[in-house]
Amino acid sequence: MTETTHQQSPRSGDGDRSPEYRLAQNALQGLRQDLFHDPFAYRPLGPRPTTGPLLRRLPPRMRMAAERLPHAVVGAIALLTLLIGAVSGSEPGGDTRALLTGLLCALPVVATLTRPVGAFWLSIAVSPVTALLNGGGADWPWMPGAFVSHLTVLVVVALRTRPRTAVWMWAVTAAYALLSDVFIGGSYYYTNGGPMLVTSAFALLVVCLWHVRHTAQQEVTAQQTVTAQERSRRTLLEERTTIARELHDVVAHHMSVVAIQAEAAPYRVENPPEELERAFATIRENAVAALTELRRILGVVRAEDYEAPDAPQPTLADLDALLVNVRDAGLTVEKVVTGAVRELPQGVELSAYRIVQEALSNSLRHAPGASARVEIGYVLGGLGVRVVNGPMPEPSLVKPSPGAGHGITGMRERVAMLDGEMTAGPTEDGGYEVAVFLPVAAVNEGDA
Repeated sequence: MTETTHQQSPRSGDGDRSPEYRLAQNALQGLRQDLFHDPFAYRPLGPRPTTGPLLRRLPPRMRMAAERLPHAVVGAIALLTLLIGAVSGSEPGGDTRALLTGLLCALPVVATLTRPVGAFWLSIAVSPVTALLNGGGADWPWMPGAFVSHLTVLVVVALRTRPRTAVWMWAVTAAYALLSDVFIGGSYYYTNGGPMLVTSAFALLVVCLWHVRHTAQQEVTAQQTVTAQERSRRTLLEERTTIARELHDVVAHHMSVVAIQAEAAPYRVENPPEELERAFATIRENAVAALTELRRILGVVRAEDYEAPDAPQPTLADLDALLVNVRDAGLTVEKVVTGAVRELPQGVELSAYRIVQEALSNSLRHAPGASARVEIGYVLGGLGVRVVNGPMPEPSLVKPSPGAGHGITGMRERVAMLDGEMTAGPTEDGGYEVAVFLPVAAVNEGDA
């Protein structure tokens, strides 16, 4: 085998650039995208979500007011910057330049509500103007009102954008402070570029940490939602698999009985007609074919390690043994049977037994120490099952162990399989009730 090596010619463009060059290029692209691409675009601040645990408990009017709380806070800070800018002017409170200085300081703060990135550039532009309007001031390059205004703009814009934008805004602010100190700041008594950079760095760091935490919470919430959906879907599939296995056992038993009886029936009649023998042979062939097809189709839902139970599937006749086991586990339970007790289809009996079993298991888990009542009603159109437990006694030595609601899902699947009806929910006294009706078609004597 011959190994051939192909040498690739260097491509023109970014392929032959150094990693440092590509890093710098990506950084400049990020700067252009965050601060220079359509900076004055209209991006209004939306209402605050009121889905939090505390805000959900507020009255409707207070929740509506809480939606506009960020707007009110920004408006209050804008008013504060106006007052600080006007008071710190060359002639506090009595000069047109002082009032103009206050308005210029408040303008960028108000602009953060609709044009956040544009408000940052407006704050940078307003800072030297307010300093020149008050030539006798001792602060450079930010007058007191401009200092508060620019710091507020940095925080609000960082909250409304992303951490990378906050980094670029701080870098531009540092560049402006440096250039102002080098070229213009010599005639001023004091420069506050250092305090601005330190204070804004801490503020923006807090905002960036909030962004990281908020993003992590959103990802965790999304993952938990996906996990819960997957768990519910998996539980549903497992329950359907269990039902399919039990259905296979029930139907396979009856089809086997049909095949055996169809084969033995001609021998019970002396000199049976040929037509009768052919009819029973056809019945047996169809029963065997149906049984083979049923095993083939339902066999795909059996796990590789699944073993069919040796014992017969439980029925309502086995409820007493179930109640004995439940009483031994600490649940006080009584059984009431109404109506004429009769044998029902095996699928109905099995589903009713499993529903009672799951309902009593939920009572043991969720309301330890409570009492329960099982009602079985035989009516003309089917079977009614009702399992109700009382509230958990207080105080209780045994604490409840909440589940994920998969038992209720399994019950509903069984009821839906039989075209029945089911209701489940808490009772008025603090207990829980599961009520099920499973229809059973009446069998006429002529159809037997």
